[in-house]
Amino acid sequence: MANVSVYNMEGAEVGKIDLNDKIFGAEINENLVHLAVVQQLADNRQGTQKAKTRSEVSGGGRKPWRQKGTGHARQGSTRAPQWTHGGVVFAPVPRDYSFKLNKKEKRAALQSALSNTVKENKLIVVDELSFDAPKTKAFAKVLENLKVSGKTLVVLDGMEGNVIKSAANLPAVRTEQVGELNTYDVMNAQTLVVTRAAVAKIEEVYA
Repeated sequence: MANVSVYNMEGAEVGKIDLNDKIFGAEINENLVHLAVVQQLADNRQGTQKAKTRSEVSGGGRKPWRQKGTGHARQGSTRAPQWTHGGVVFAPVPRDYSFKLNKKEKRAALQSALSNTVKENKLIVVDELSFDAPKTKAFAKVLENLKVSGKTLVVLDGMEGNVIKSAANLPAVRTEQVGELNTYDVMNAQTLVVTRAAVAKIEEVYA
């Protein structure tokens, strides 16, 4: 069972916490992690690209010149693909790129991602995160105290409005509640900052 330090908002160590091996010490399945990341990126694609085929381009109903005797190659329409302003061959059409991943596979992928974070010492547990009012400077100071830099994912156990608003203007920081946690965001972050309450909730929800 992994044992990690717990810090306060000033960056001082205030205790230790044992992590559930089923979630934070699981065997890392790289294939499932890859599938989960690809699935989320595919789900996020709009799939709204569109180009017109020769049947959809306006005009071109009249044959541009007679079939024989002109010295030109035969042509049936000015909207054929080889003409300027003609249609596109095999034109892209709107489509859905999403695909299904089983719940057990998603959960195993997230467990692998969290376990990898612990293995690489990228997990920081804080006793609590709370602010009296939204203040970006105060949140930045907390990250400085925790010696956190680069892409950071902050996981909260609930809707902490002041914390979320305080982090909103920091481009490298993303906040999520436990229910929003996903493999892509965990793998994309250089540091994972989790409150003690969020750790307990993660172990309850994803065990």
